[in-house]
Amino acid sequence: MTVTVRSATRHDIQDVAEVLALAFYDDPVMQWMVPDDERRMTALRRLYIRDLRFHHLSAGEVDMAYGDDGLLGGVAAWNRPGHWHPSTWQSLRSLPAVLWALGGRIRAGAQIDGMLTEAHPRERHWYLESIGTDPQVRGGGFGKALLGKGLARCDEARMPAYLESSKEANIAYYERFGFAVQRELAVPDGGPILYAMWRTPQ
Repeated sequence: MTVTVRSATRHDIQDVAEVLALAFYDDPVMQWMVPDDERRMTALRRLYIRDLRFHHLSAGEVDMAYGDDGLLGGVAAWNRPGHWHPSTWQSLRSLPAVLWALGGRIRAGAQIDGMLTEAHPRERHWYLESIGTDPQVRGGGFGKALLGKGLARCDEARMPAYLESSKEANIAYYERFGFAVQRELAVPDGGPILYAMWRTPQ
């Protein structure tokens, strides 16, 4: 299969959010943050629409991967150096969407955000905030194509890359692209473990 990658625009927000919601529905962190299986898909759509609208599209690059059939199979959201975290104004503008999506779990979301912010490296880098593929096409080369484009961007600028993997099983996959685990991050109150991974430019 030939996978084509292009940059997203504001017209693509709904499609991008749908793929990311599908990709992260069974994610350990998302399951812990939104334990209700029936609510999670709707909550994730709302959270990703918020992130895209108020941060990712203005703070970096959002890449979309298509298969031969023209259907969107995967998405990667990168934040450029110095813009990995939303500004106070962006956070305030997006707060209603967060409250709607998380409801009574807003404290859990704030705990995760605080933990990740505190642990985030201060060295300038490209931040791979989210990368995911539709489960129906997983294994079809979409992730490889997305990482290839994003990491080429990093290497061209001689800039490191950083991500947090929420699944231990994915560590070996990211290691194939040059990432290495820096540390383990435990979500407070008995939440899952995330793996902070760093890649030097190649």
